[in-house]
Amino acid sequence: MIANPLRLAIAAALLAPFALGAQQPDLPSRIDKIFARFDRNTPGCAVGVAKDGRTLYTHGYGSANLEYGVPLTDSSVMESGSVAKQFTAAALVLLQQDGKLSLDDDIRKYLPEVPDFGRTITIRNLLTHTSGLRDQWGLLSIEGRGPGTQVHSPETTLDLVTHQHSLNFPPGSAYLYSNTGYALAGIIVQRVSGKSLRDFSQERLFGPLGMTHTQWRDDFTRVVANRATAYSPAKDGYRQDMPFTNMIGNGGLLSTMDDLLKWNENLDRTTVGGPTLTPTLETRMQLTNGRLSFYALGLGVIDYDGVREVSHNGSTAGYKTVLARYPDQHVSVAVWCSNGGVNAGSLGHQVADLVLIKPTPIAKATDASIQLSKAALAQWAGLYRDPVTNQVMNLVATETSLTAGGANALVPLAATRFRMPNGEASFNRTNGKKSFVLVRAMGDSSRFEEIANAPAKLTLSDYTGRYVSDELDVELRIIVRDGKLMLLRRPEEYLGLTPSYLDSFASPIGSLRFSRDARGRASGFAIFSNRALDIRFKRVR
Repeated sequence: MIANPLRLAIAAALLAPFALGAQQPDLPSRIDKIFARFDRNTPGCAVGVAKDGRTLYTHGYGSANLEYGVPLTDSSVMESGSVAKQFTAAALVLLQQDGKLSLDDDIRKYLPEVPDFGRTITIRNLLTHTSGLRDQWGLLSIEGRGPGTQVHSPETTLDLVTHQHSLNFPPGSAYLYSNTGYALAGIIVQRVSGKSLRDFSQERLFGPLGMTHTQWRDDFTRVVANRATAYSPAKDGYRQDMPFTNMIGNGGLLSTMDDLLKWNENLDRTTVGGPTLTPTLETRMQLTNGRLSFYALGLGVIDYDGVREVSHNGSTAGYKTVLARYPDQHVSVAVWCSNGGVNAGSLGHQVADLVLIKPTPIAKATDASIQLSKAALAQWAGLYRDPVTNQVMNLVATETSLTAGGANALVPLAATRFRMPNGEASFNRTNGKKSFVLVRAMGDSSRFEEIANAPAKLTLSDYTGRYVSDELDVELRIIVRDGKLMLLRRPEEYLGLTPSYLDSFASPIGSLRFSRDARGRASGFAIFSNRALDIRFKRVR
């Protein structure tokens, strides 16, 4: 939505004579209602909200430790999840200001271990999720070494990258969230500054800003005073769900409400980092197709009901977080929870709604929807895949609409153009083959092509055998068990394979797309695991 500057100015003028606390004397009680469901028997949340550099309210709800009945307060220490990424980005911006690097440098200048993929990957690509590097968690999950299975560190990520042969996509051509980039970014900070990310951040960011309770969790065994234990919902209540890892840079920051509000205030009224820090962090990435991504450097820049929002959400184990700024109204909101069953972003917006002055929506000029006959809709029904991500979409025609998987309706804008929840799709037919291009709101696009359904009856023995990869340290076996195709990962982990289309299967570790040799024999497969795409395995038996 587009803000009405005159209406916003009038509203602000009318409210100017009142301090915000006087304007909303019931703000604490209204925030308390939002968090009323958290009590001594539940893990909870802490909230902080500030306006014009003044803290309006901080409070804690629920329990910081269910075993000892410790209440969660606004000074409880919790973990950031991906909210941490902006701090890693800020460290690199400071090093650029120092003249020690450029955000547009080739990362191999500082990380020579990274393979030459034939395209330059810059530090800026790392920070904007446009590097094409496969996400570490997808790769580790394929190996059976995902979160919670072992202790990881940024060096784990670097080792993974050194063994990769290809990228998800050419650098700069698309946005795809990748924790790998930020783990490598933290290593670059260390190599360029000669100090650990922990020490550099303390010296240049946390210390000068008085963020006395903020630190990187680079040793999960370190005792941290007043840290809230994280939990996730379970059948019988809650289970402890702590991040037992030393992975930092992409996450792993510990902090409190007061410290987070100090950080946001520095971005609004910069004292540490100088006048270029915030504009640099908020500069959105332009993709090679000319479109702007919503993502800047460790921060998303979006429109929230007509108000510019600069924010990031986070999730690590049972911690769920959001840290948001609304710079045009000098408002900050932080909601950090130790309860894995909550949506911190939604809670944050509910708090922001109590403070923000939202403009009256002005109708945007949008393409009007049209009515299409069932026959006109049916011509585009079918099974489609994105060959880059192996995402499958089944479009079904009803009497009045075209739906994706029977759920989300595609709104017709023209005979070949439809609005989807995440973008706009344009269909065409070439030599009898149907396809569509989906242009997403975040700026990138994908081409989906029509594919054949999986046959009703499969010859399971076609796929059985041992498969290995040159890029990952794992052997996967495909076997038939109880009449079903299974993927076996040592020592005794059996994962079911479900046909999705001809020669492609869905599995708990991603989708498998098989290739065949000249004799028609299955010779290998590629795994597409969320943000780690096209990892090749070859058949060795």
